Amino acid sequence: MAHAEGHEQGSNIKRIWTVFGILSVVTIVEVYLGILRPDFLYMNNFISMNLLNWVFIILTLYKAYKITWVFMHMEGETASLRWSVVATVIFLVLYLLFILLVEADYIFEVFKNGTIKWNF
Repeated sequence: MAHAEGHEQGSNIKRIWTVFGILSVVTIVEVYLGILRPDFLYMNNFISMNLLNWVFIILTLYKAYKITWVFMHMEGETASLRWSVVATVIFLVLYLLFILLVEADYIFEVFKNGTIKWNF
């Protein structure tokens, strides 16, 4: 009995270190891209935002998904509970992105073409 519990604990420790490694690599890639700001990502736009920002958003969402999946033990839950959590987060993140992009584009156009000019 004790042998089975020890094996389970060992596999959990290995899994935690594996997830730590994956999250560390993703974070290192984010920091590396943030420091270098490659021109092919920084100078090209997609939906009113440069590609580098999209890469940051995608990598951050991946890290949030991985943390939720592993450390909140979502892989062991029923499919309906998983989808209720994931669908809610996806909807809210997409809604927030939509609002931020539309508002930011509007404010940019007002400052660019309006009578109010950049004063900072």
